[in-house]
Amino acid sequence: MNTLPNGVHHIPGALDQDAQEALLEAIRAMVSEAPLFVPTMPRTGKPMSVRMTNCGPLGWLTDKEGGYRYQATHPETGRPWPAIPPALLAVWEKFAGYPHPPEACLVNYYDHTAKMGLHQDRDEREFAAPVVSVSLGDACLFRVGGRSRSGKTVSFRLESGDVVVLGGEGRMSFHGVDRIYPGSSTLLRNGGRINLTLRRVNPPNPG
Repeated sequence: MNTLPNGVHHIPGALDQDAQEALLEAIRAMVSEAPLFVPTMPRTGKPMSVRMTNCGPLGWLTDKEGGYRYQATHPETGRPWPAIPPALLAVWEKFAGYPHPPEACLVNYYDHTAKMGLHQDRDEREFAAPVVSVSLGDACLFRVGGRSRSGKTVSFRLESGDVVVLGGEGRMSFHGVDRIYPGSSTLLRNGGRINLTLRRVNPPNPG
């Protein structure tokens, strides 16, 4: 078994089937308010292979004009993001080990061809808080390394219901998704994978 970098934790089967189905229903309701869109790379405008949306007070996005950033409104509808579902807040409270709530939850949908290159989650101001992610649907091959893009990486399979936490020394670990395993889950009617990534963006107010 591969040893994960310090601060990186994989919790297999953190959500059972009933919990996964209930969370999926909450996400579907949220997506009806904040539709999925295709993020694009800064400068080049090249579309990413995932479709995404957000929930919470803030949402992460990227486009050619504004680059990587957080903002309080959906880029297409102009409306505030929906609230983070209580079931996701419960996941944060159970696994984050951090006393303040998340401010953003990224919702990434991967079809069977989608990938995510190695990257760091570094657009936040509060790095004392971990990044907590939940996998739903088809399994993926997840890769994680250290604080250097060129450093050694470890790959392992993430199944529906698994949780990954990047915290402490692992908060700035490079990570990515190398492939999706089509047909490995029946949770999503049309297949694919949903990744839910909970983040704290800003330090808590003093006092």
